Amino acid sequence: MSSATLDLSLALLKQPSVTPLDYDCQQMIAARLSNVGFQIEHMPFDDVKNLWARRGTTAPLFCFAGHTDVVPTGDQNAWDSAPFAPEIRDGKLYGRGSADMKTAIAAMVIATERFVEKHPDHKGSIAYLITSDEEGPSINGTVKVIETLEARNEKIDWCLVGEPSSTAKLGDIIKNGRRGSLNGVLKVQGKQGHVAYPHLAQNPIHLATHALDQLCKTTWDNGNDYFPATSFQISNIQAGTGATNVIPDILTVTFNFRFSTEVTADELKQRVQAILDHENLNYSIDWTLSGLPFLTPVGDLVNAAKNSIKKVTGDDTTLSTSGGTSDGRFIAPTGAQVIELGVLNATIHQINEHVNVADLEPLAEIYEQMLVELLT
Repeated sequence: MSSATLDLSLALLKQPSVTPLDYDCQQMIAARLSNVGFQIEHMPFDDVKNLWARRGTTAPLFCFAGHTDVVPTGDQNAWDSAPFAPEIRDGKLYGRGSADMKTAIAAMVIATERFVEKHPDHKGSIAYLITSDEEGPSINGTVKVIETLEARNEKIDWCLVGEPSSTAKLGDIIKNGRRGSLNGVLKVQGKQGHVAYPHLAQNPIHLATHALDQLCKTTWDNGNDYFPATSFQISNIQAGTGATNVIPDILTVTFNFRFSTEVTADELKQRVQAILDHENLNYSIDWTLSGLPFLTPVGDLVNAAKNSIKKVTGDDTTLSTSGGTSDGRFIAPTGAQVIELGVLNATIHQINEHVNVADLEPLAEIYEQMLVELLT
């Protein structure tokens, strides 16, 4: 069952690199890439490690992007094997980060080594953008590296993010875009009082109920050929002192929009505020924009991925923009074509996270074939 991709995956999975820690992951990657002609730049920002590695100086520039950090393990006793002692059972590789996304990074490196050996004089350039801050606040990782590259006018043409995109079988889904994410914390002010004397108080829960119902029922857009309709979800509601006989003075509601390219963040803010204003509420909202939507239409990068998947697996693939955000949201605004392609995502962030060992070498073959399609 041993293979080059599996061996490197095992080495990376042994590193307990919970955000923002990297341990030795990026050093291992850098050493491998340096051996095949990459120039290595370590770009630390605060407590976050970032790696920028490049082979070649000319355009077009193909970039592999990913993250070495992983989410916390949760109760380690709930795992069937230690999360940072990777183990193979019944053809599956178990360990935190096995799906999200250390095996994809291993496949990228192996694919690159094989490609460079066969095509040492390939056209254009190959780069790696690796961070240890994707699963965390994402403020000192990819976004800072991109700012550095933009400041020196170093442009990525094509970017493949190794996020786990596949659903039922390897390569069945390519993410060629992502929805935007807009968060809001709404505070509705009332007046505290005794429940027996409601005429002397103002219950912010009662006051806001109709507005919240309207927000839940509103159709924000109908999506388009690439994106589903924008969704609004309330994630937290908090009010009250815990006592049964006290009317609260404030209601706090946390909500999120996952929005398509049919609407802007400013338009969503304006429409929310119009609904709240209609109810004459005394309120405030703190907004946080986590990422804008982006889309890579069918073109060089998408076609290279589709052709490579077909050649390696024999199957056709489907384009999708579903799911959460990724660091692709920081890269796409520079003008780069960006897609996500990786292993199955069924167990990401879960206890007993795992991947199919049989998918690892084919993923490396897909990545290598994409380099052939685009840089030879």
